[in-house]
Amino acid sequence: MNLLAVGAFAMVAAAGFSQATDILPAISGSSVNPLAVMWLAAMAGAIAFAVTISVVLVRYRRRASEEISALQSDKSNCLARIDKLESLIETDDSLMLIWEGRSRLPLVAGYMSESSEFPDSLEDLLDFGSWLDTKSAEAITAYLDHLRNHGESFKISLGSLTGTYFEATGRTAGGAAVLRLRDLTGDRQVSARIAETNRRQQDELTSLRRLLDQHSAPVWQRNGEGRLTWVNDAYVDAVEAASVKDVVENGIEFLDEKGRRRVSMLRQDEGVFSSPLPVVAAGERRVYEVTDVKGDCGSAGLTLDISELERVQKELRRTLDSHTRTLDELQTAVAIFGTDHKLQFFNAAYRDLWELDPVFLESKPSEGAVLDAMRAARRLPEQADYRSWRNKHLECYQSLEPKEFWWYLPDGRTLRVIANPQTQGGVTYTYENVTEQLDLESRYNALSRVQGETLDHLSEAVAGFGSDGRLRLWNPAFANTWGLDAVELDERPHISALIEKVATLFPNREVWQELSGSVTGLIESRTARTGRMERNDGNIVDFGIVPMPDGGTMLTFVNVTDSVNVERALVEKNDALQEADQLKNAFIQHVSYELRSPLTTIIGFAQLLGDPKFGELSQKQSEYTDYILSSSSSLLAIINDILDLTTIDAGIMELDISEVDVSGTVVEAVEGLKDRIAESHLTLKTHVPTDIGSFKADERRLRQVLFNLISNAIRYSREYGLVEVFCERHADMMQFRVEDHGIGISGEMLGEVFARFVGKGTEGNRQGVGLGLSIVKSFVELHGGTVEIASEEGVGTTVTCNFPLEPRVVGLHAAE
Repeated sequence: MNLLAVGAFAMVAAAGFSQATDILPAISGSSVNPLAVMWLAAMAGAIAFAVTISVVLVRYRRRASEEISALQSDKSNCLARIDKLESLIETDDSLMLIWEGRSRLPLVAGYMSESSEFPDSLEDLLDFGSWLDTKSAEAITAYLDHLRNHGESFKISLGSLTGTYFEATGRTAGGAAVLRLRDLTGDRQVSARIAETNRRQQDELTSLRRLLDQHSAPVWQRNGEGRLTWVNDAYVDAVEAASVKDVVENGIEFLDEKGRRRVSMLRQDEGVFSSPLPVVAAGERRVYEVTDVKGDCGSAGLTLDISELERVQKELRRTLDSHTRTLDELQTAVAIFGTDHKLQFFNAAYRDLWELDPVFLESKPSEGAVLDAMRAARRLPEQADYRSWRNKHLECYQSLEPKEFWWYLPDGRTLRVIANPQTQGGVTYTYENVTEQLDLESRYNALSRVQGETLDHLSEAVAGFGSDGRLRLWNPAFANTWGLDAVELDERPHISALIEKVATLFPNREVWQELSGSVTGLIESRTARTGRMERNDGNIVDFGIVPMPDGGTMLTFVNVTDSVNVERALVEKNDALQEADQLKNAFIQHVSYELRSPLTTIIGFAQLLGDPKFGELSQKQSEYTDYILSSSSSLLAIINDILDLTTIDAGIMELDISEVDVSGTVVEAVEGLKDRIAESHLTLKTHVPTDIGSFKADERRLRQVLFNLISNAIRYSREYGLVEVFCERHADMMQFRVEDHGIGISGEMLGEVFARFVGKGTEGNRQGVGLGLSIVKSFVELHGGTVEIASEEGVGTTVTCNFPLEPRVVGLHAAE
């Protein structure tokens, strides 16, 4: 607004006010027109306002003019400073890329010399992968992204594809992202190269240590003072430490003092030690191949667990020794010659075959010398031109395939010689004496002819069929048995054709199908089977199916009509005998039980009669009473034995197994026979070791066995004779042996001594019941043991009972 505008505004206001006064009526009763007064006041106010505004406007314009002059001066200064800064930037040989906001392309400031390797265009410059190496391009891209998105400053070195280095610095300024690229030259280029080399070496060291951390055996590194500076994870596990830091700070050693001293003393001139060392790792003793290398600034060690290798090598050595011993046990002579034609190995059969001096063979002679020694001893085949034969034989070293020779020695032996070239050079010879084999082949051919003649003259019908089911072999008895024509059989008919011809004699199709299936292989299991055919003509034929190793089948047929008839008669007779035997056993069992009750009564009353409390008896009466008691006791013992055998036959005998004192049981068995020993004027000797101990058995039955054996020996001993009892403990059994020097047992009776009710009378004595040894055998076998008897007439008898230390209770059946 200016002064003209203010005046115009005042005039307009005055005109408007004048029109208003003309309209309004004057205030009655006053000489002053109020409207005029109001108008004058408004005019005065307007004029005052216009003057004030004019003054303010003048001052404002003057101040604005001064500020504009100052701004123009600052602009000039800024432009001059910008020009100066741009000049300075260009003198620094660097580029600045400035991104404001989210702009894609930056502003470019700065200058690069012509020798610089920066791309010429901005697009190429921003394509970092086209002029920087891969790692640097990836790094600058990532850093620049963080700078623009998060404002993170950075300063890195970049390597170009040509091997030069640049410095990249990222900053934020006034909301803009600024990237400064500088070409490093001179010392800075060298420093960047050194830094890059150091970084690369650090990366390589880190990679190497990460790799060594995956090594299964301990690895370590020491400084020049010998202190540990780094170890791998396997080292930490081996010394059972908490971490690598714990190992390094506390100097925990993997090798013991002796091992470290050995490493220090046995280093080679170049500072390398490599040798196996025994080490305790993680509480387990193992063997490690330790390699320790010492340098100017320290040393490093690497180990390899060779415990398994040591075990395998030992096993290999044992295997080689075993193979050597095995080859020495072979009947086939073996000799191994090396690439230098010298003898490397020979077995005992080789030495014995050629009968050469062992000292000569141990000296590792050449094969030519060995052949010459054999020829001098006349142990090689006779040759008209020995030199040519020898040279031709030595050509085996140039051969790639095994060669076979037949040597016919002057002493009549025939050798099969196999020369087998080795892959690594040399030849392995095997000398097989086939003299007996050739002789056996000759004998086999003769035997085959004999067997053919024998087969033709057999009364048994034989037919051999091939795997195709066709007849290959037959004898005349086969044709006669089934009424077949020899001409037809020579044409090798199929088994099915033969069955059709003979099926009328035996119409059972199932049996014929079994025979046909066995021959043709239609049955899953090829096993030998037998059967019987009762033919329509009254003949009975036994057949046999025998699978042959070559896949064929042999059928045999035997006419057993006569033997079957005899067998049936014998079976009927045997059934009758068994029925009679069962009746006998039932009768004996019944009578034994019936006799035992009155016999017990007789013994009881006899004992009462002999008791002085019931009255005195005369000497004759006492004698008769003693006879009654003695005879009753003997009869009761016989009945008890019969009942024991009956119980065993019924399969209900039970043993009371417990720990049995052997020495005490023998004493108790002998104690009950002292009277009989004294009456017979015999001497009884027991041979029981003091440390024989005990074993598990039924003590009462064992005592009964010993009682019967000694009683039997007393019965068959001569007056003033000797009876001996032997007890021996073995690894798995307890042996009791009773020997007498009496009349002995004849050979024909020896096989029947264990039968029931079979006894032999002694000189001047009546025959026994014949149950003693039968009961002995039954009780011993019930324990799972065995009984043996040896006797010679006029010399004596020995009975041996073998009881297992752990009894195997078995069931017994009635004696046949």
